[in-house]
Amino acid sequence: MGTKDELSREQVLEIMRGEQILMLSTATKEGKIVSHPMTAQAVDDDAVAWFFIGLQGDQADAIRENPQVNLAFAETGSWLSVAGTAEFVDDRAKVEELWDGQVSSYFDGGKDDPNLGLLKVVPESAQFWGVEGNKTIAAVKILAAKIRGTDGPGTSATTEL
Repeated sequence: MGTKDELSREQVLEIMRGEQILMLSTATKEGKIVSHPMTAQAVDDDAVAWFFIGLQGDQADAIRENPQVNLAFAETGSWLSVAGTAEFVDDRAKVEELWDGQVSSYFDGGKDDPNLGLLKVVPESAQFWGVEGNKTIAAVKILAAKIRGTDGPGTSATTEL
């Protein structure tokens, strides 16, 4: 991971591309923070994340009200939080490019479903907390620190994107 407080764009991209399922958090009109599981269809080299989303519903309404969102990626021993701005994009070519068979189970009308929306999240900053090593090593390090009663083995870092 590097030293404390160092987080590169490459590290952010590696985590974002490595975790397909994430939580997308929005704020409702009343200010309540709500999170929904989402699947990133793609993450480009600028860490822009692309999603398919239903255009009708509380989640889409919240994004229209306040486009500031958070993407949370987690696995054993690490967590990445990406703050950014969401926007709905009307781009048929991008829909074609990102479409896969799994998405069709959420949209009965397929690529032509009138409820199908394309959401682009442009990142502004990222924050990481984690333990170096794979999931098993991270779990062992966390357990060992707990047994010893020592501080956790993790590092944290923040970067502007």
